[in-house]
Amino acid sequence: MQIKKPEYYNDLNKTYLKTWDLLKNGLLDRNAPFHIPVFISGNQNIFDGRIVVLRGLDQKEKKIWFHTDIRSKKVKLIKKNPLASLLFYDKSEKVQLRIFGSVKISYKNNLTKTSWEKTAHMSRQCYLGDEEPGSDSSKPTSGLTDAIDNSEYSIEESEIGYENFCVIEIFIKSIEWLYLAAKGHRRAFFNLNKNEIEKKWLIP
Repeated sequence: MQIKKPEYYNDLNKTYLKTWDLLKNGLLDRNAPFHIPVFISGNQNIFDGRIVVLRGLDQKEKKIWFHTDIRSKKVKLIKKNPLASLLFYDKSEKVQLRIFGSVKISYKNNLTKTSWEKTAHMSRQCYLGDEEPGSDSSKPTSGLTDAIDNSEYSIEESEIGYENFCVIEIFIKSIEWLYLAAKGHRRAFFNLNKNEIEKKWLIP
């Protein structure tokens, strides 16, 4: 529990740096709250959100990415509307981040090849199903054969999953920060869609 005000409390520059520190920690620590944000996308009257796993970020290029199945419904939505957001919340830090950006689907390129090679054996099973995610089923199922479900496959046999693997890159346009404090919340907005980052306070 935080007792005193953090160093970044009244400092926009330090708040911005803290944003990236939390994101980097979320990438490196699978137990960190920022490791699993909510990805929200939609088109016209169809909007959907789901938990994703943070797989990479690049502060210089102002982008963040995660992995998914090319056959998934979220990919279909992105193709219709390449704008989306990510929602992060860390209860212990009392920080909420809302990231908005344009989305690129990377498929069978250098980024996906590198990402796939780093994907663990067990994680590859997510891409080994015969049917696309969200398909109807007459019975409860993981969508995988028993052998794959029990990880009875070699890393070489898992290579077929690359056909269904893609990387979703979010090129950040803006970040909205909210720090919740008993002695007064702090809310800030960062516009990254310019050559020089615009930083300003908002009313919480």
